[in-house]
Order: sequence, then structure tokens, then C-alpha cells
Amino acid sequence: MEVDQENKPVGRWILRNVILAVLFFVALLIITQVSLKALTRHNQVITVPDFTNLSVPDAKIVAKRHDIRTEVVDSVYVKRMEKGHVFSQNPVAGSQVKKNRTIKLTINSSQTKMVKMPNLVGYSLRQAKTEILSSGLTVGKLAYREDLATNNVLDQFIKGRYVAPGTEVEAETPVDLLLGLSPDENETFIPYLIGFTLPVARDNIFENSLNLGNVSYDETVQTYQDTLNAVVYQQTPAFHVGAPAAMGTSIHLKLTTSQAKIAAR
Repeated sequence: MEVDQENKPVGRWILRNVILAVLFFVALLIITQVSLKALTRHNQVITVPDFTNLSVPDAKIVAKRHDIRTEVVDSVYVKRMEKGHVFSQNPVAGSQVKKNRTIKLTINSSQTKMVKMPNLVGYSLRQAKTEILSSGLTVGKLAYREDLATNNVLDQFIKGRYVAPGTEVEAETPVDLLLGLSPDENETFIPYLIGFTLPVARDNIFENSLNLGNVSYDETVQTYQDTLNAVVYQQTPAFHVGAPAAMGTSIHLKLTTSQAKIAAR
């Protein structure tokens, strides 16, 4: 078979140009993808800082430093927090956002919220607890006095003083209760609290007619958000199956955010 020598160089030239064209478009596609990724990554490398427990002016300074913005959109009343400081944020700390993204802040109200003291005398402890919480208050210390009915509310106090129903008091103020204690029903049990957050542990303590004692946090708890996420890793007295305890006993708690400490229990 004869080969057309004149067409052979032309065929090679066409093939070479086709290959070069393919390589050019492949290189162009790769460059475009890399550039898009770089641009996208550039717009998403900002990690949202933790604004909780900062004042609004301080939050703005931190936001400017990170090329983002802040906006106060709501307020709550938290007695234990500094007034006017950031309670929560959206997106949360650690989120990845684009430059100039606005972080929405909920702050602790600068005005003290007042609520009315309910009438708790004659209620059971469980009913009194529900009434206290629904009124915007918190359960304080439980004290006992011999009476016919155990856990029947005999009196109500704030900081050692009787407070009449209808009196305006600050929201989240702890209400102390004097409860009845029958000689035939005067013992309870220590609940197992390891791994629970403070609100859940507190509920378990009061449900068992006990008092919340000292609460402390280890070195892993640095921010207000950490206190919300922290869980109990040590309780005193410790839990023992079937071991009775006197009603009104105080349970002291230590909390952490370290899962290693929890796993060791």
C-alpha cells in the first residue's frame, strides 16, 4: 500500500494542533477552577469570633478586626449577666462566613425586669416549683420543719424575709421555701448527676427534695457559653444506689467541658 507523502505532514500538523488545543482548554479549565476556589475560599476564611459576654462597643471592635459586622436584633433578661452585654449570637462562634457578613446579637437587657411574687403557701413542692418558674423567678433554698405533710409549703422567703404575694421583685430572684416534714416521710435519695448540664442537674436535685450547694467550674470553662455547655464531672455527696439522704441535704457540683473527665467517671 502506498502512503501519500504529501498529506502526511498535513495530517501531523492537524493532529498536533488538535492536541495543543485540547491541552490549552484543559489548562484553562484547571486555572479557572483553581481561581474560583481561591476566590471562594478567600470569601469564606473568616471564622466568627465569640462575642458572648462582651459589651456591644467591644463586640463592634472585635467584628471590625475580623472584617465582619454586628447588629443587635433582640434582648433578654438574665440576672447573672452584665447588663448590655452579648447573651447569644447568630451565626455562632467558630462558624465560617464571608467578608462583611452581619452577625446578629442578642444582648442582656439594660433594664431590670420586675415580676410579681406568687402565693405559694399550701402548694406542694412540685406545684410551687412550677409556679415559681412560670412567674419568672427561680427556686432557692429548701428548709424543713416538722409537719403533717412532707413537702407542703409553709412559708416563702427572699433573702430571709417573708415576701407577700403580689409584691414586685426582680426576675430570676431565688425564692426560698419552708416545707413540712412528716416523721414518717423524711428521707430521699441522691440522684446521679454526672454528665448533666447545670439546669438539668438543678432540676434533678430539687425533684429529690435536695438543695443545690456550691457550684464550681474547672479550667476548661472560660466563657459564658462554656458555662452553658459545661456538665457535671463531680458531685458531693456522691451517688450510691439505694443510699438514703435527709431531705434538704446540699449537693455540691463541679463542672467541665472536658469529655475526658466525664469518661473517667
